[in-house]
Amino acid sequence: MQTAPSKAPRHPVQVIPVTRNPTLPLHGVAATRDVEAVALASEPDGALMRRAGLAVANWARAMKPHARRWWVASGPGGNGGDGSYAASHLARAGLDVSLTVYADPDRLPRSTAMAVEDAKRAGVSIVPGPLRAKPPDAVIDALLGIGTTRAPCGLLVEGLRALAGSNAPCLSIDLPSGLDPDSGRTHGDLVVSAYATLSLLTLKPGLLTGAGRRYAGQVWLDSLGWDVHRTLDGRDLKPKAHLLGFADAWPPWTRRTHEQHKGHFGDAVVIGGAKGMPGAARLAAHAALAAGAGRTLLVSLESIALGGDPLRPELMCSGPERLNDTSWLARATAICGCGGGQMIAQALPKVLAQAHRVVLDADALNALSGDAGLQAMLERRTGAGQQTIMTPHPLEAARLLGRTVADVQADRLQAALDLSTRWQCTAVLKGSGTVISTPGLTPAINPTGGPVLSSGGTGDVLAGWMGGLWAQAPASAPADPRTAHEVACASVWQHGHAAQLAFDGMPAARALDLIESMRSVGRHEGSQR
Repeated sequence: MQTAPSKAPRHPVQVIPVTRNPTLPLHGVAATRDVEAVALASEPDGALMRRAGLAVANWARAMKPHARRWWVASGPGGNGGDGSYAASHLARAGLDVSLTVYADPDRLPRSTAMAVEDAKRAGVSIVPGPLRAKPPDAVIDALLGIGTTRAPCGLLVEGLRALAGSNAPCLSIDLPSGLDPDSGRTHGDLVVSAYATLSLLTLKPGLLTGAGRRYAGQVWLDSLGWDVHRTLDGRDLKPKAHLLGFADAWPPWTRRTHEQHKGHFGDAVVIGGAKGMPGAARLAAHAALAAGAGRTLLVSLESIALGGDPLRPELMCSGPERLNDTSWLARATAICGCGGGQMIAQALPKVLAQAHRVVLDADALNALSGDAGLQAMLERRTGAGQQTIMTPHPLEAARLLGRTVADVQADRLQAALDLSTRWQCTAVLKGSGTVISTPGLTPAINPTGGPVLSSGGTGDVLAGWMGGLWAQAPASAPADPRTAHEVACASVWQHGHAAQLAFDGMPAARALDLIESMRSVGRHEGSQR
């Protein structure tokens, strides 16, 4: 996520890298429409659209400073008006600009029609489609923006096909046309694949999760000078979610003082590693240790106690009999399910009943989805003052919710909300734009990470790191979910950020190497807090 100043600057545009962005609110279509309505009522007729057009033109020139020939594809609404005014400013700057309006000219809203007329006066060529003899150096997608609520039809389909057929880099206004602003799903098969997107007035959640991360390219924000926090009669405009930033990665309690010792940083216990699957549990245990837990115990579900770990002799290792020590389990933070296979179902009743804090991952989630008794135990944890974080990927989430993977991916933000509400826990829905949801708190979307994490073991690392970080957190009131939420947010941010830094340009991260990268990031960047 990158942030431009509220008024479009003369290029070069200032850049805040995605890994250093502040925590930003994400607003859906309804809230954005409210902001837009107040802005329109508060300014002279057409002023907001003209300012948006100037912002787009300056941003476009900054993104593609060497482009001389531009083609703008505009639609029938306000997004098209923004694009037409942008075309005017580009033409007045001496650039070769053509504009195609994919709408009935007799049915354009007055403000959009005025923008098209301004483009004509500025010397913009009004053309029926992209010029093939002189192909553009760059194109601007101003077809739909936040108006995408269903599969496009009519002239808009023609516009989408024309944009798809262009080899020039595409810059989208507000959203790539065809992408849903609230959920990040696509409407139909035609969607613009943007080089970069400038979100106006508000930042939309659909840009940051699901298919949005694939199609939006580099995401920028220009609020056009409007404070979206207090727009409606001085009241706060509640966001649908927050975009995690650097500050979220380092909770205040992760600072250490000289007089503290290992007893101050809690115990983490990893429960998994059924026969034939020791690697996942070992990865989680290594991650919990690296995250800073005071002591880390690896409980193998094999009948014979697991031997010591030669790579990490500081790890304590035991067999499943250690779970009989319920007083110790009650004090620890449990990470349950990594490589647990079917055997994890036998351990879960003790873990759910005794452990004050539990991270449920992988096979533990699969066991829960098919066992009503275990589900009832999970539901009772909140009332007993116990706290839970679950970390499903989309397939595991679908099983837990009784839906299909397609349903979950169609609205990832809502799926995460449903998981956290149904199970009264912090739900971490992994995937492109991981969503963290906790009852009573605003959900968060993580901007770090990417396809490099699509390799075996990286999820085990996340679960273990989360448990190790949580073990260090101070005790919180049973009804206060904020610590679990902070732990989940910090862990997913660090996990994705470390993967980006260490494995950029590689096909995939290696899970054991990822742990060391996360330690390195914590050492260098945590010291800058």
